[in-house]
Amino acid sequence: MPSYDIRKLQLRILNNLLALHKVCEEHHLKYYIVAGTLLGAIRHKGFIPWDDDLDVGMPRDDYERLIAHAHEWLPQPFEFVSYETDRLYPLPFAKLQDASTTLIERMHLKYLGGIYIDIFPLDGMTDNVWQQRIHFVRYEFYKQVLYLVCRDPYKHGRGVSSWIPLFCRKVFKLDEVQRTMRKLQRQYDFYDSPCIADHDFGVRGVLRKEIYGAGKKVDFEGHEVIGPDMTDEYLSIIYGSDYMVPPPAHKIKQHLFHYLDLNKPYRVFGDSQQEVINA
Repeated sequence: MPSYDIRKLQLRILNNLLALHKVCEEHHLKYYIVAGTLLGAIRHKGFIPWDDDLDVGMPRDDYERLIAHAHEWLPQPFEFVSYETDRLYPLPFAKLQDASTTLIERMHLKYLGGIYIDIFPLDGMTDNVWQQRIHFVRYEFYKQVLYLVCRDPYKHGRGVSSWIPLFCRKVFKLDEVQRTMRKLQRQYDFYDSPCIADHDFGVRGVLRKEIYGAGKKVDFEGHEVIGPDMTDEYLSIIYGSDYMVPPPAHKIKQHLFHYLDLNKPYRVFGDSQQEVINA
C-alpha cells in the first residue's frame, strides 16, 4: 500500500488537468481524456478510487503546438516536459507537471520532476490489419530498447541480467531511439488516415476516427473536461464490454512511488540530492 494520502494527491493532480483544459480552450487545441481517466469519469464521475495519475490524448498537430508554446501558455507552476524539450527525457510521450512538487517514480529510471499528467500524441493509422501489426512490432521493439537504454543496468544486480541493458547502451543512443520512435508514430498522417493510434496501447489502441470525433464534455470530479464522442465504444474496445464492473481487489494495481513531496519543488530537491531516500 502507498505511504501517501492518495486522495490528496488526486486533487492536486486534478489542477494539472484543469490547467491543460484552460490552455486548450484559450488556444483552440483539441484533447481528450483517455484510458483510466475516461474510465474513471464514466464509472466514478472522477478518479478511479485507487488511481493516482491522469491520461490525456492530443492529435499530433495540437500536441506539437502545445510543445512549442507551453512555456508561454501554461501558468506557474506548470510545465510541459517531453523528448522535444529535454533530450534526457526517457519516455515516448509527454507530461504536464507541477514544478512546485517532487516525484521520483522509480529509482532505476532516474528522471526527476513533479507530479504529472501523461499526454499522449494521437497519430494517424492505416486500417490495414497486417500493416498495423508490422508497424507495432517495430514500435514495440524500440519502446523496449528505450526502456533498457534509460534503465539502471544493475537494477537486478551485476550478473547476466545487466548484460542486455549494457549492450543496448553501447548499440543505441537515447536521442536516436527517440527520433526513430517519433518517426514511427508519425508514419501515417492524422487527417488523411481512417484510424487514430494511441501508441501506448499498441494495436489495441487503434480506433476508428469517429470514435474520438470532435470530443464531448464529460464530468470529472465536478468539472467539465473533454472526452471522445463515443465513450462506450472506446471503453469497450480498450477494457472490454464489462468495463463498468470494478475489478476484484487482488487485481487492483497502484503506483508505489519511490519519493513524493507535494510541498517541495523538484529543482530544490535536485540541488540537495543527499536527501534522497534510500527506500
